[in-house]
Order: sequence, then structure tokens, then C-alpha cells
Amino acid sequence: MSLVQLAMAARTPSALAHRIPTLLTIVVPTYNERTNIRLLAKRLDQVLGETGWEMVIVDDDSPDGTHAVAKSMARRDPRIRCLRRIGRRGLSGACIEGMLSSSSPYVAVMDGDLQHDETILPQMLEALREGASDLVIGSRLVEGGDAASGFGRARQWISATGARLSRLALRTDVRDTMSGFFMIRRDIADELVPKLCTDGFKILADILATAGPSLRVQEVGYSFRERHGGESKLDAKVALDFLGLILNKITGGTLPVSFVGFALVGVSGLIVHLAVLYVAMQAGAAFVAAQTCATLISIVSNFALNNSLTYRASRLRGWRWVRGLLMFSAICSISAVANIGVATWMFEREQTWIVAGLAGVLMGAVWNYAVSTKFVWRA
Repeated sequence: MSLVQLAMAARTPSALAHRIPTLLTIVVPTYNERTNIRLLAKRLDQVLGETGWEMVIVDDDSPDGTHAVAKSMARRDPRIRCLRRIGRRGLSGACIEGMLSSSSPYVAVMDGDLQHDETILPQMLEALREGASDLVIGSRLVEGGDAASGFGRARQWISATGARLSRLALRTDVRDTMSGFFMIRRDIADELVPKLCTDGFKILADILATAGPSLRVQEVGYSFRERHGGESKLDAKVALDFLGLILNKITGGTLPVSFVGFALVGVSGLIVHLAVLYVAMQAGAAFVAAQTCATLISIVSNFALNNSLTYRASRLRGWRWVRGLLMFSAICSISAVANIGVATWMFEREQTWIVAGLAGVLMGAVWNYAVSTKFVWRA
């Protein structure tokens, strides 16, 4: 091989990856982002140059084949790796697995939709290397930051409201607690990840709540871009996950994240039950028939909503959906007996009917959640 060929080979991504120790791991959780990840890798290479970086793409088995594209990229550039998750969903869980898969002293998290500005990564890395910060956040809500170009008015309101609520709940001065773009020291990440929730959507809020006020945080402003292909992951499930995370942290981890969604679905089932009962009675049906019809419809409603929202990662389809519905119905029937038993026992001990009734409802809800999670929607 000639000297010219050797020089050219030394400048290839593969050669650079072998010569330069990995300083920074960039975790990119993806779902249907195959149109974006090649461009993202190119931009990272332009910004970070010979900084010794790697990109770990954690893909939740995207139907569009994002994982296949990522592995094709990895065959040509060893700085790129792909973790394909089967049967698991969730942004926080993907970020945690990506963090744990690397050993570099610094780790960043950013989206694969190109809305995060990769040009501030060197500034974020320098802030950590100087030793004055443990966590650096790409922020849309501090000086130099802007979310207007990447969000519509509704999304801006949702993001701003979520940030305000989480600041109050987490008792933090961080402005953009809803950011999905941050960089953290490896030793801090390794200490925190065993305590983080894998069900959540906003892992940064979880990190801030888990670490507490001792964590030294810096925010760097950036302009949030418009999405480049793909589709937004913000939906009703995400909102439930975020609410569940906040309540989980407020209660010191006592209340599971997914229980919030399960409980809210239960409330919707009560509304459905009363509505069907009212319509049936107005139509002249006997009370027993109306009550039976309302009960059956509310059970089906609860099951369908839980299957689509609360347990989306373990969603049942086809005959498994039918079998799950029958099992869920049986579980609810048993909980109804437990509900009546607990309420009656408390009422007989001179408790007020309201306290006794609420105790019965709580008993039924906890039973339904625990048994359904264990047997109907097994992960």
C-alpha cells in the first residue's frame, strides 16, 4: 500500500475510531426514525470531529426498519452501535439501556428527529470537563433558547405547563425540566440509573428528582428545530407517564408510574358505567338488566383503554386480546367481592359510609392493578 493510501486510510471513520479513545457516548432512542439517523450521524461527525465520540442508537423495534439502517451504518463506522429492543417500549428505558451499554466518561441523550441542536454538544462537553457541573441541559427556556420554531402553539403550551408543574413538584430551579437533550458525567449516571423509572417519558425530570439538590446543573440555550421526518411521540400515553412519574417521585417511589394511568382509566370506566346505566333506565330497562349491561360495557371499556394506554408496551392483539378480556373480567369480578367485603368490614366498625366506601374502592383498584399486571399484561 502506498503512503498516500495509508494516509487516506488513517483519516477514515474506522481508523479514527480505533486511534481515539471514546470520550463521549451519545444515546439516541428511536422509533420510526430511519429517514433521520444517517443525517444525524453526519452532523455529529462534523461538529465533534476527532473528539472521540460514539452514537448508540437504541431502537424499540421500529416497523420502518430503523434498526436495519442503524446496523448498516455500524458496519461501516465502528463509532455507531445499535441496540434493538424486542417487546419493550419507553423512552426512559431506552435511554437507560443506552447509558449502561457504554463506558465513556461522559454520556449525552438526544432525539433522533433532528430537533435538538447538535452544535452545542462541544459546549456542553467542555462544561462537564471543566468540573463545575455534573449535568448540562440543552434548554429552550433560558437565554439563547427558543422553542417557537419547533413547536406549534398547543405543543408550546403543553411543554411550558409541564415544565412549570415539574419545577413545583421537584422543587428545582432548572427551567427546562422537560428537555430531552442533556449530557451527564458517567459516574453520576451509573449511580442514578438503578433508581430511575424505566416506564417514564421524561428521564431528565426523573434524574433531577432522584439526584436531589446536590446535583450541579447548568443549562445551555438552543433553538428547537422543526421535526425532520417521522412523527411526534407525544400522545395520551406520554402524558399519563409524565403525570405518573411526578406522583411517583412525590410519594417517594411508593406509587408505581403505571398505576396512575390504570386509576384514571378506572375513573373513565365509572363514567361509562353511569352513562350506560342512565341510558338503559331511561329506555325502560329493568334495573338488574341495566346494571348488568353497564357493568359489562365498563369492563370492556377499561380493558380496551388499559390495553392501548397503560400497558401499551405489552399490548394484546388477536386471540390474546379476547383471552385477556376474559381474564380481566374474572379479576374484576373477584375485586368486586373484595370491595364489598372490605367496605362492609370497615362500616361495621363504626366508620362513616364514605370512608368505608372509599376503602373498598381502593382495595378493588389495587387488586385489579396488581393481578392484571401480573397475569393479563405480562411483560
